[in-house]
Amino acid sequence: MSTIRLRAARSVYNWRTLSIYGGGLAALIVLFFISLCYGEADIPLHTVIEALTARQDTLEHNMIWDLRMPRTMIGLCAGGALAVAGALLQTITRNPLAASDTLGVNAGAYFVVVLGSVLFPGVLAKSPFLFAAMGGMFAAAAAYFMGGGRRSNPVRLALSGLIISMVLGSFTSALHIFFSMKTQTLFLWGAGSLVQNDWSGVQYAWPWVAGLMLGALLLSRQWDMLELDESTASSLGQRVGGARAAGLLISVLLAAIIVSVVGPIGFVGLVAPHLVRLSGLRKNGWLLPAAFIWGAALLIGADVLAKMVHNSSMQLPTGAVMAIIGAPWLIWLVLTRMKMSGTGASSSMSTGVRTQRWSYRRLAILFSVLAVLLVLLSTMFGGMRIPLADLLPSLFTPDGAYSAMIELRIPRTLVAAGAGMAMAISGVLIQMAVRNPLADASIVGVSSGAGFGAMLVLIAWPGQPIYMLPLAAIVGAGLAAVIVFSLAWRKGLNPSVVILLGIAVSAAAGAGIQVLIVRGAIYGSSGYIWLTGSTYARSWDDVKIIAAFLVVLLPLAWRLARRFELLVFDDQSAAGLGLSVRRTRLLAMTAGVLLAAGAVACVGTVGFIGLIAPHMVRILTGPHLRRSIFLSGLAGAVMLVLADTIGRTVMAPTEIPSGLLISLIGTPYFLYLMYRSNWRGPAK
Repeated sequence: MSTIRLRAARSVYNWRTLSIYGGGLAALIVLFFISLCYGEADIPLHTVIEALTARQDTLEHNMIWDLRMPRTMIGLCAGGALAVAGALLQTITRNPLAASDTLGVNAGAYFVVVLGSVLFPGVLAKSPFLFAAMGGMFAAAAAYFMGGGRRSNPVRLALSGLIISMVLGSFTSALHIFFSMKTQTLFLWGAGSLVQNDWSGVQYAWPWVAGLMLGALLLSRQWDMLELDESTASSLGQRVGGARAAGLLISVLLAAIIVSVVGPIGFVGLVAPHLVRLSGLRKNGWLLPAAFIWGAALLIGADVLAKMVHNSSMQLPTGAVMAIIGAPWLIWLVLTRMKMSGTGASSSMSTGVRTQRWSYRRLAILFSVLAVLLVLLSTMFGGMRIPLADLLPSLFTPDGAYSAMIELRIPRTLVAAGAGMAMAISGVLIQMAVRNPLADASIVGVSSGAGFGAMLVLIAWPGQPIYMLPLAAIVGAGLAAVIVFSLAWRKGLNPSVVILLGIAVSAAAGAGIQVLIVRGAIYGSSGYIWLTGSTYARSWDDVKIIAAFLVVLLPLAWRLARRFELLVFDDQSAAGLGLSVRRTRLLAMTAGVLLAAGAVACVGTVGFIGLIAPHMVRILTGPHLRRSIFLSGLAGAVMLVLADTIGRTVMAPTEIPSGLLISLIGTPYFLYLMYRSNWRGPAK
């Protein structure tokens, strides 16, 4: 009887293997010919076949061989390589969300390539792979270790990879802004494009891909052992550390060679391996070739869709199409395939920093005085300095010597203070709701949604009234939040689910932003600078907008603070205390999202304030929510006003966007927090 069952199981496995390989090859062949047929001008299939079998010196045959064939072949290499890299990363980290983009490899490679174009353009032209490999290796190592190393879980690793990508993305944006002439040609490449003008890209990439793929197959049995417990694998003679290092090296090199040729393209390494694993394939000797086939088919299919849209007079990067395809897949994966604990504990992280209790009253006075002084001093500095002796008289004298200048600086400074306050308090509420001190509005998709809404107005409907920009940003942020919360509702708004869905929505909105920026060719312009966070030329209308959000939402958060504080317990304990956990969590996240939306509407997508300010306050006062709201708001106001003042003073008359300064200042401190959260244990 057992023999019959074993034979039946083997038969099913063989049929699944045959179907996944046969279906993948069939899809790849069909998409291969569609890719050659479809483009700026449609070419009939029989002409494509004639060109492949008996090339002649005609326009159509030359177009197929010199333009479309290189593009299709680089798509095949890139899709297959990224899929294999994702499969390897998922195996060696034992994490279903691991891929070159979720570990920050793509962002790291992109940043170092852009940096090389500024500092070493000659060396970059000769060896772009070297730059991409260095950046990818650094980012992957940072995300892996900051996410907890071997102790990481899917949520922690995905969150650390996202944050590493955010940090490196900020630095890349700074390079695009300050060196726009040198980096302008890299922007379309940075969105992920398979466009090839000759065979040089394919000739450069395919030997690396083939060699690394062969190495991966030769080592496949070692990686099969990693599915076992580490002690079991070691007892069987497996060198676990060496196998992991080899897998990480091969996967990063595969991703780096592709990024150096076609730019960062995400989600292929996430979707293709999972698609293959659904068929039941587990052994890497079978899994990796199947992932290569399906990854190639997936990316070529995305490129075909990109070319279809391009025919409608809009150039659409293949990387953006892949993100639009991959984001729903990640949502499906989170909602149906991943097991989340009911308490959401898997997402909780401690920053591992001891609390230093200070007198709340003294801190409140200190922070308040500091905020007022900075607001006053901010009006003194800029392209022209206003002496302190003339500042106060000019504030109250309409016809003073500096009245016109002060009239411009006051609303700008007040907007910076209000937006910083809103983002900091938003961080307090969202971190409380998802029980994660490393979460903020960027994590749940709000910042990307707001940015997409604003870019839509700037590029798709230019010439609209100025009030449409903040309105569109608020609508975009609201839609992103609605999508995340509605999808997570049936999971009880589990914090892990909320974070992962937020990452998916952020990726989709980010892809939309990339499309709009490329479509409008606004890289380096004021619209692009708005995305990085800027307080430039803010008016009294912006002051009214941010004031309205604060006046309405702060009293609500203050009133519900005692209920929100119960969310720090696990869901069962909080429910035992009579709390409607799902409703309270929704209220806290809604208030946090709306505050962040108001801030983004006024100053753009400034990051890190909602992450850093609440943590600084918790170190000083502990987890008391009302105290955290008040002090974090003041700390956020101080941070953004200070960044605005420095940004318009250091390189006057050239201004540095406030968001970039916040990223430069906050990155070292935030990486330190991530390190402490994983290697120093919980706070005491």
